[in-house]
Amino acid sequence: MGLGTLIFYGTGTILGAGIFVVVGEVMGKAGALAPIAYAAAGLVAVFTALSFAEIAARVPTAGGPIDYTEKAFGSPALAATVGWLLIIANIVSGATITTGFVSYLNSFIDVPQWIATTGLVAALAIISIAGMKQSAWFMTTTTLVGIGTLLIMLWLLRDSLLGWPAAFAQGEGVGSASAATAILAGAFLAIYSFIGFGDVAQTAEEVKDVKKTLPLAMWLVLIIVFVFYITVSAALGGRDDIQDIASADAPLVYAATQDTGFPALPLAIASLFVIVNGALTQVIAASRLLLDLGRDGRSGMPSWLGRVNETTNTPIIATLLTVGVVLALALFVPLGTLASGTSLAILVVFIAVNASLWKLKRESQPDDAPDMWMIVPILGVVFCTLTVIGQIVLWVTGIGSSG
Repeated sequence: MGLGTLIFYGTGTILGAGIFVVVGEVMGKAGALAPIAYAAAGLVAVFTALSFAEIAARVPTAGGPIDYTEKAFGSPALAATVGWLLIIANIVSGATITTGFVSYLNSFIDVPQWIATTGLVAALAIISIAGMKQSAWFMTTTTLVGIGTLLIMLWLLRDSLLGWPAAFAQGEGVGSASAATAILAGAFLAIYSFIGFGDVAQTAEEVKDVKKTLPLAMWLVLIIVFVFYITVSAALGGRDDIQDIASADAPLVYAATQDTGFPALPLAIASLFVIVNGALTQVIAASRLLLDLGRDGRSGMPSWLGRVNETTNTPIIATLLTVGVVLALALFVPLGTLASGTSLAILVVFIAVNASLWKLKRESQPDDAPDMWMIVPILGVVFCTLTVIGQIVLWVTGIGSSG
């Protein structure tokens, strides 16, 4: 993949998961403060994204954080632990997005959950097994559809977007205890919306001129999705029916069509294509991690997990195992719980990635990799650790529980 394809690959997976699926959950937690929650989540994510931009150029492998950790600390056991956490995060994330897809589908056509879920997971398996180039072209096309759809929605929501500052001013203020709790609860869910840059790093073995292309793509993807998150959440936060948006099967479609008279069907169909992007990326990422564990024999993983089909150049067995677990989770676990579980697992992985870069930078600085300031991985560790602690506090107190 070149720079353009990689940008569409990353943008598609991040927007598909964050904007179209989890935004309702974030609105339910943070209300009109949702843009602040997204900004806080972006602050947590940006330092880790910068760390990924350097370390992925240093260690351009499909194993991503698995290989980063082993290279930095020389511990196969620690690397395997990170790998399993990341596999769990990818699989649970795939189930999260699949659940969101079914909710959107049911917003305009009544299909039994098990049929819709099984059909989508089967489609994901077929596309991901077909080949990486085919998957990337599919995602490029659907990402273009998604960006166009978001721009239409923002135009339809322009009045509430312009009215958000007034809605924000009428609240209790960011400094109040209840507002701070709402922002923290919303930010933890919003972090889920930024985790896709880790998936971009795992395409390293399939990227042209990886040491230059991959870091630049991560930067551009992060900027694009951040702008969309802030503007879309502000457009929703400026409305007076936030709780209805939060409980809607298709939050963005509901908000964009509720008072405008614009037909919901074309927006819902377009949204479905983008949501598929996110789920497809998670399946690809998890199967590549299983491939890496099986290929290297980590954690006693069987070597057959590391087999790559000679015709498709994809790990078929690892992919089928991944989609099987995704299907089970999507059928039986609620959306909010899936998103929170994904965020917690991925934050622990992010801590390991930042710590690995800090360790590697202390040892050497290669000329052909980006050179981030040493404070970048340090702040990445600090922000991710504080967020994990904050979420645990929310869970213990019952404030951050999701159904």
